[in-house]
Amino acid sequence: MKLDQIQGRLATCFEQQLTTLNSSDPRLADAMRYGVMNGGKRVRPFLVYATVEALGGSPEQADVAAVAIEMIHSYSLVHDDLPAMDNDDLRRGKPTCHIAFDEATAILAGDALLTGAFELLANAPLQSDTQRLQLIRILSSAAGTAGMVAGQSIDLGHVGKDMTLAALERMHRHKTGALIRAAVLMGAACVSTNLPTEQRDALISYAEAIGLAFQVQDDILDIESDTATLGKPQGADIALNKPTYPALLGLEGARAKAAELVAEAHKALTCLPGDTNTLATLANYIVERKH
Repeated sequence: MKLDQIQGRLATCFEQQLTTLNSSDPRLADAMRYGVMNGGKRVRPFLVYATVEALGGSPEQADVAAVAIEMIHSYSLVHDDLPAMDNDDLRRGKPTCHIAFDEATAILAGDALLTGAFELLANAPLQSDTQRLQLIRILSSAAGTAGMVAGQSIDLGHVGKDMTLAALERMHRHKTGALIRAAVLMGAACVSTNLPTEQRDALISYAEAIGLAFQVQDDILDIESDTATLGKPQGADIALNKPTYPALLGLEGARAKAAELVAEAHKALTCLPGDTNTLATLANYIVERKH
């Protein structure tokens, strides 16, 4: 499947799955929809679908897991944008959730997206109990103190401070890379809970490479792009004096790093037996994108 096909499929799936959560407060439900359906590249759910495809599964097997991981990603963005964190007014070219609604509603919408993701996985209709448990285990680990939340904490703790390249990579392997790794592992779990070790290791290597490449490209775009193209304030990382790859490696060094990581991703795919064209295309897209 192509990225635009996935985006269309997800729009329908989001409506269906958010309805199943049966929110008791219409304003909260509206804020949740705003946070999760406010555009976006949908890289993480795309990875779920692409991994299922590479392992011979069907799109239907991926639907709930794809929605769940994007709900987690969206909750993190809603909270990231809050005044206590990055204090952003724009997200995907539109007012951030706390601007469109209010700060308290944005916090609660993020909380509801976080918890709702696991409710959906616990009731995934096309997966066995063993698969549901594995999906919950993968996503909870990636989203919490061993993954994304730890990365966000490290990031906030280093604003205005020097950071080595190794420390920067460690931060982003948590903040960005953990959910990307989770996406491919969740895709695998949607098909089978007994993936051969060689295939699992190849998927992890691929995911870790593109996860880091994604952040390197983000740092490059923060310098080279503009607010209209990015859909968020250009130069935000510079304004906050955050450590970035261009700051440590220079622009050309950062571009070379991104290219090296994509090559690693392509090499990892050679160990998988199925159709990996979609995964390979995504690896290229990550460093070719303009927003």
